[in-house]
Amino acid sequence: MQLTEPHDPLDRGRFPLDDWALVETSFDPRIQGRTETLFAVGNGYLGLRGNLDEGRDAETHGSFINGFHETWPIRHAEEAFGFARVGQTIVNVPDAKVVRLYVDDEPFILTEADLDRYSRRLDFRDGRLTRELIWRTPTGKRVRIRSSRMVSFTERHLAIVEYEVTLLDADAAVLLSSQLLNRQDGVDEFHNGAAAATAFDPRKGEAFTERVLQPRLAREQEHRSLLGYRTTNSGMTIAAAMDHVLVTENDWDHSSTISDDIAKQVFRVRAKANVPVKLEKRITYHSSRGVPVRELADRCDRTLDRANELSLEQHYAAQQGWLADFWQNSDVVVEGAPDIQQATRWNMFQLIQASARTDGGGIAAKGVSGSGYGGHYFWDTEVYVLPFLSYTRPIAARNALRFREGMLPAARDRAAEMNQKGALFPWRTINGLESSAYYAAGTAQYHIDADIAHALQQYVSATGDEDFLAAGAVDILVETARLWADLGFWRSNGDTAFHIHGVTGPDEYTTVVNDNLYTNVMARANLRDAVAAVARLKATDVDAYARMVARLGLGEHEVLDWDAAADAMHIPYDAGMRIHPQDQAFLEKEVWDLDNTPDSQRPLLLHFHPLVIYRHQVLKQADVVLALLLQGHEFTADEKRRDFEYYDALTTGDSTLSAVVQSAVAAEVGYNALALRYFYSAAFVDLADLHRNTSDGIHVASTGGVWTALVYGFAGMRDHAGRISFDPRLPVEWEAIEFPLTLRGSRLRVRVARSEISFTVETGRGADVFVRGTAVSVRADAPVTVSLEHHGALLTGEPSTSDLEGMQRTDGSLITTTMPNLVVMDREEEPEPPLL
Repeated sequence: MQLTEPHDPLDRGRFPLDDWALVETSFDPRIQGRTETLFAVGNGYLGLRGNLDEGRDAETHGSFINGFHETWPIRHAEEAFGFARVGQTIVNVPDAKVVRLYVDDEPFILTEADLDRYSRRLDFRDGRLTRELIWRTPTGKRVRIRSSRMVSFTERHLAIVEYEVTLLDADAAVLLSSQLLNRQDGVDEFHNGAAAATAFDPRKGEAFTERVLQPRLAREQEHRSLLGYRTTNSGMTIAAAMDHVLVTENDWDHSSTISDDIAKQVFRVRAKANVPVKLEKRITYHSSRGVPVRELADRCDRTLDRANELSLEQHYAAQQGWLADFWQNSDVVVEGAPDIQQATRWNMFQLIQASARTDGGGIAAKGVSGSGYGGHYFWDTEVYVLPFLSYTRPIAARNALRFREGMLPAARDRAAEMNQKGALFPWRTINGLESSAYYAAGTAQYHIDADIAHALQQYVSATGDEDFLAAGAVDILVETARLWADLGFWRSNGDTAFHIHGVTGPDEYTTVVNDNLYTNVMARANLRDAVAAVARLKATDVDAYARMVARLGLGEHEVLDWDAAADAMHIPYDAGMRIHPQDQAFLEKEVWDLDNTPDSQRPLLLHFHPLVIYRHQVLKQADVVLALLLQGHEFTADEKRRDFEYYDALTTGDSTLSAVVQSAVAAEVGYNALALRYFYSAAFVDLADLHRNTSDGIHVASTGGVWTALVYGFAGMRDHAGRISFDPRLPVEWEAIEFPLTLRGSRLRVRVARSEISFTVETGRGADVFVRGTAVSVRADAPVTVSLEHHGALLTGEPSTSDLEGMQRTDGSLITTTMPNLVVMDREEEPEPPLL
């Protein structure tokens, strides 16, 4: 992965530094798709993209409900048994955030307007997107427009829009048209950017060709409008409603219209100069897997009636209070790096917008900020997002794990379809069914079972919530252990070992391999965690154990088999090269010469056929290095350094899942400057659109990884086997970092400076941790400070593919670097590659 020196990549003339907000001081239509994502607001259930308030020009209009999707048949060019059959794609639900403005019958169109002033602000402490501008109309009248948009954290189904217009120097006729419209099926009298043709990119969501939302209900009463639909294939139902209050001392009148796909509430105001016109708009959505639309409509009415009982100021105060609690439990303070401080808080805010009110739902790869990846849930959630939630907002982590528990029946069916015992969770899904049509980089990623088990064990260890296991979550550990015990096999070659063949690890540039190191290491941990959990349940809750045995038909011999398989798990290691091969045959391939691959040919998946990539040692994302982070206690310090140096040179960074992992492990092994450079790439991947696809939605896993890189990387925290330890690696450019951790009901504040690390109990009784092997007991009213003599060894430079040239394999052959012929094709003639 090619990196530049760490630097602030944002245009600070347009996006000024602000510790607690993302601010935009001028509008640029060229980056409109990016800012639509950056300024999105959501609560985990409902998300509203940062589209212009007036709802006209956009790269991608979007309003999304977590899990609300349509299904469609996957048509394979060549069929085979067990291929995914049904695709799932998130639906763009009816857009209720639109307020169109006309002054003297002149429409306000931001992309064409003559502006005297413009600013937009997404505030991380009050959870609102606000905009203020002054528009000079074609006749010279100056109009101040203030707007506000909020999706509530306290009321799951509620959003609030405020739109205020003030004539600054002359009277005028003002018309406000508040709208609710079905954009999913193309109903819009203006250009719909989402329908525009785009170049091939497998990271985008699928587009529908048939009508998705079938009208079931349209009604209005006074200033309230409601539309209800049922999806054509998935049978899901939704109702969306909006209610209005106009606040002004000007004279005004009102009218409304409604049809199947659009509802309008129109307010005509005879506005006087300096007499504001403010429209308050309360919005609600209710959705279901099949509840009748009329029932959802009743729920919408109840939500709006309750919302109308409070003033906007009261709603805003509730939002601020909720976020104050969130930041108290989650904020990471970075001293001495204001650009990183802002970026860190933006990333943390995106995490909570993606997860706060899922309330038993999943956390999608794009949250509710866009339609990228079709709105699917991946293993990213468990590995990159749940650590943050487990240690800062455990209830959200518990809800996400309950969502996976609810997928167990479908996962059992999928395992059976794949001729395996136990449960096989889908690589990508919304409704629990595998939705990846490209099995080699999809279904073959069996490691998702171990990832989910890892997240479950991490949550239980962090919280002490053994009751969650006893109540049924232990089934996840049992069924995934069964899968590994059945998938793997025993082979004797001098020593008897347990092998796992025919899988794909996290690196999607290497598929269907034998003994993928990450998979084997994580499967071993999965098996051991299952053995330990069953033993604890048997010892501490006899009744729950008996119910589990009866429910799952678990035999004691199974548990013994898991233990034996874990102890004998084959962990690939090349004694000659002194590294862990990524898989059995990985080192036999030639190295892709990344040093000389031009940027114009990246990411590789958009420019090379999969087979070309598969023939080389080249990585889309960290694979072995991720194992070093998640199961670091299974490797020596020397093994970590050598493995990191080898695989870091091969990693393209084509995946946003990579930089955070590389940063954390680079910090641990001593590449301090490189760790900081990777961290900048992660912290600004969306803010600076470093992967050129921010317009598709937030990279939620990367936002979670930013927290991981800070806490696991630079603060050096590890939580192996339930033991919390610290070995800090603070960047030389930073003065200190400070953050809270929730450990078994107690909140600790941790501060890492150059010469010391300190712990303070803020709530609860305290906790026991370790600092570089020394036990530290932290108790209420008894802060502890431990001196630090160093921040690890400092290694210079960075790994490169040229360093691997000439390395000798165990068979005596030398590794060479190579690069495929670069062919630039005419885009009109270029075939579309298969989905990766």
